[in-house]
This record gives sequence, structure tokens and C-alpha cells, in this order.
Amino acid sequence: MDAVGIYVHIPFCRARCTYCDFNTYIGQEALFEPYVRALEREIRAHRGVAHTLFFGGGTPSLLTPTQLERLITACRDALALPSDAEITVECNPGTVTQPYLRALRSVGVNRLSFGAQSANLHELRLLGREHDWRAVVSAVEAARAAGFDNLNLDLIFGLPYQTLDQWQHTLRAALALQPDHLSLYALTIEAGTPMHDWTRRGEVPLPDPDLAAAMYALAEEHLDAAGFTHYEISNWHRPDKACQHNLVYWRNGSYFGFGAGAHGATETLRYWRVRRPAEYIARAQRGESTIAGSETIEPATSRSETMMLGLRLLEEGVSQARFAQRYGAPISAFFAEALQRGEQLGLIEVTPERVRLRPEARFISNQAMMLFI
Repeated sequence: MDAVGIYVHIPFCRARCTYCDFNTYIGQEALFEPYVRALEREIRAHRGVAHTLFFGGGTPSLLTPTQLERLITACRDALALPSDAEITVECNPGTVTQPYLRALRSVGVNRLSFGAQSANLHELRLLGREHDWRAVVSAVEAARAAGFDNLNLDLIFGLPYQTLDQWQHTLRAALALQPDHLSLYALTIEAGTPMHDWTRRGEVPLPDPDLAAAMYALAEEHLDAAGFTHYEISNWHRPDKACQHNLVYWRNGSYFGFGAGAHGATETLRYWRVRRPAEYIARAQRGESTIAGSETIEPATSRSETMMLGLRLLEEGVSQARFAQRYGAPISAFFAEALQRGEQLGLIEVTPERVRLRPEARFISNQAMMLFI
């Protein structure tokens, strides 16, 4: 049976980052406990089987260990989450201490993802981050002391003003902390963010795509030398430390979505919940549905999404056997022309086992994915 994930959205932050367009809110500490109660109620109203749990945000580490434990218990009770399931909590480095992390470990959290972003203070300030690199070092040390052996660091490259040397400094600083997993994201300028306003007014330069590509290549070189496996376009892992929850997404699997603005999906349906925490809480308290909308996933759409998401997995790609089992026919029955075109252009390789990106196509992966729309 394919793995099923649980995503729980915690929409609260201490400050708003300049590049962030996620569903997050500041100054709503009074809602923390009512929100947790609403989440408990919603989770316990469901029945099913899940295999991974991911607390994202926002800043989930603003909740107390006891509050997170209540949500984990609800998932175990309602969704048969196994005792050894991967349970991830996203953390801002400046919000955690060793006693806090030790408490998280004791309630079942076994994976942490730190939003480190940069080792350069001026870049952190441009991004609106409150921490500095010393806070990242302290957070990682505290996590190791608390017993965590599965740590991810998020880093961002392609920033305005960022040089290749500055990015190399961040890479080296991150590798010195010996993380188990690294997620490296090129900055995207999202409408409605301060960063978008600054670039639109010409106050901050737009990212240089050629320089960002050079930064990506530099990261591949450094992380390969450090023994990491590049298993997804933006993600690297040490042995046995791939993110099991995100693999659910990349394999176009099913997942429950709980919390304000959270999305979830089955094989045939995609849904999303109301965005504002106060409305979410009010609906849950009244026993009403928190779903704001949904859409049917047609078979053709599902097949296209399976191809596009699966091509992000650089080694695994899209399994021929898994695809045929899911859709009743091989990939070539639906995408013969796309496969032929992709091979001719040198974008993909097709074997009896899988379809995957060619290594030289990683910089232009969107071109390969567009073949399957």
C-alpha cells in the first residue's frame, strides 16, 4: 500500500518574512490554544490510515510540546499513525531551546526542519529573518543533544545582491553542522510580498537566473563531495534520511490536510480549508465543515501530475510498474509522443523500469515537465 501523509498547518509566526506568501499570521497568540483544540476536533472526526506526519507553517515550534503531543495523539488515534512514523516539525532557529527540543523528542517527534536560509547576516535581514547564524548553530547543537538524528536545514539562494562566494560560505557553514538532509530553494518573488513590492519599484534588483543556476551547480558539487544523495530537484539526503512525507507528494500520493488553509488530496479529489484561523476555529467549534472548496481530479489530470511530480525525483523518477498498477496501462499508452519528444530533446531517459530526467536537464526541468501537460 502506498504511503499516506498527514499535513497539519500551524499558521502563526512572530514576524512576517519579506518573501513569504504562505498563509501565516502574526500577533495572534491568543488563538494558539483554541486553534489546537479545533485541530484536535477536526482530526478526530476522520478515520483512515496514515504513515507520515508533518507540522508546517508558519512556525509550528511556537506551540508547546504538550500542544503538539495532543495533535500527535489525535493522529495516532484517528488515523492509525504507527509508533515509528516519521514526524516532522518545522522550527525557526531562534524559537527553540534544548529543553523544548528534548520535550518534543519525548512526545514522538523524530525529525526537525530548521529554516536556516543563510549564513550571511545581511541576507537574513533582507529576508526578514529574526535569527542569525549563531542561532542556527545553537539550534542544531540543542537538537543533537536532545537526541534527534534526522535534521533538515532549509537554505535559499538566488537572492538580490547575493554573490557566488556568499552562497559558498552558506553552503560550507551548513555542511559544517553535519545535517542529515538539505533543502535548497531558489528565491521566487511572489506577488503580495514586500520583496515583490521592492523589486517592482526598483528598490531591490530581481534575482539573476544565470547566477542562480551557477549557485545550484555549486551546491551540487559541494553536496556530492560531502556524501549527500541528490534525490529530488531541491533536496539532498544522507543515507536513509530522505523525507518520507515529501515523497508522498512527489509520488502524487494521498494526504490529509488539517488546519487553516491546508490542502489535502485523495486519488480523485483535492480540497482546501478556510484560510483565516478565527473562521477555522469558529467552524470547528460549531461542528461545521472547515473545507472551503474542492475539485475533482480527472484521470488525465492525475496521470499528468504523476509524471510532472515524479520527474522531480532525480534517481527514482516515475516507476513504470507503479504507474501501470495505478492507471491500468503503461506510461507509453498515454504519453508516447511526450516520451519520444523528451528523449529527442535530451530531457528524459526512458527505461523498462522508469522515466526520469537526464542529469543535464536539471536546470531546465520545467521543459521536461511541460511535455506531460
